[in-house]
Amino acid sequence: MLETLRNAWKVKEIRNKILFTVFIILIFRVGSVIPVPYIDVAALKAANETGATNEFFSYLSILTGGGLEYGAIFAMSVTPYINSSIIIQLLCVAIPYLERLQKEGEEGQKKLAQITRYTTVLLALIQGTAYFFYLKNSNYLSVSGGAVIFAAFVIVLAFAAGSALVMWLGEQIDVKGIGNGISILLFAGILSRGPQAFEYLIMNWELHKVAVIGIVLLFLAVIVFVVWMTEAERRVPVQYAKRVVGNKMYGGQNTHIPIKVNMSGVMPIIFASSILMLPTMILSFMRNTESFWYKALSLFSVQGIFYAVIYFLLIIGFAYFYATIQFNPVEMANNLRKQGGAIPGIRPGKPTSDFISKILSRITLMGALFLSVIAILPIVIGSVGTINISLGGTSMLIMVGVALDTVRNLESQMMMRHYKGFLD
Repeated sequence: MLETLRNAWKVKEIRNKILFTVFIILIFRVGSVIPVPYIDVAALKAANETGATNEFFSYLSILTGGGLEYGAIFAMSVTPYINSSIIIQLLCVAIPYLERLQKEGEEGQKKLAQITRYTTVLLALIQGTAYFFYLKNSNYLSVSGGAVIFAAFVIVLAFAAGSALVMWLGEQIDVKGIGNGISILLFAGILSRGPQAFEYLIMNWELHKVAVIGIVLLFLAVIVFVVWMTEAERRVPVQYAKRVVGNKMYGGQNTHIPIKVNMSGVMPIIFASSILMLPTMILSFMRNTESFWYKALSLFSVQGIFYAVIYFLLIIGFAYFYATIQFNPVEMANNLRKQGGAIPGIRPGKPTSDFISKILSRITLMGALFLSVIAILPIVIGSVGTINISLGGTSMLIMVGVALDTVRNLESQMMMRHYKGFLD
């Protein structure tokens, strides 16, 4: 990885892209500490430091790099865009029009991106409104009386505008930077919480030395497992028949189809955690603690076993969903037959597609199980231990996954310029 970064820095074009990306990240971090008017930042920050906020806002605070704690312009960060992407990708399976756009190539992708942007703004308005009511009900506003209406207008619009600007910053990284823009901003937000996490471990060192050592070892194990899953693949052998065209012979070569064990990356983790935070968000606005719905939604506590089980199953489900939309066995079998290729011992056509589907199902299950176990392991440890690291697994998976994707992106750009990097 260090070799890749060093070689990338030697290429002027890529070096400029890296510097541009760093500049965008700086803008993102500055916007994460500039408060929106009419918010009592001191009271809000004190509540976060004492743990008075609920799990939903603790989770969002991790993704936004502390933007919620400051009531900042970028308080919503990339979460509206992520949720928008989830919704659009799910609808592409259910709505024929969106499915056609998905298959129309570059032009269709542009239209889908535009729809995703509009959905992001809509979700930002909804999420900003929900956050305003949370601030109002928790007495975190610096105004009262009739001024609250104007304050609501300013706060909600500021949050929505901030989310739209974050989305635009991510797109600029895609166009003029090193790519993977939204993921890099998400990575930067989580990484900015590193000093606080380190301070938390230092504070607990004297009382919980064994637990702190276990957390560090778990952190290293997660890195190893994620790297291993990202690199692992199943290679399906393919043979191409020989054919003569004029005086030249084509084909007759042996190759393989690489099927990644974890082809969906960290997206199942992000999807599952985003959906499971919805009950906690609704719970934060309920005042009747004795009602049936309050008790039912309380089951989705991040530190609860029920949450861990549902989280586990959702990750597996989304992993299969992503594998389905990224890898079409029938289409691959048809392409192999048209190109004169075949899998040794498997007849072309339906037997080939069935064989690929069987392999894909097994490989996806293995990758999904690894993701699920690593994601819920900190939750299980936090529920039986004395240190809360329930959100640590998700954060580490996202960070390691984004870091690997970014390095691979740099590697691919250097390969086009005949520069040898670290990853092969």
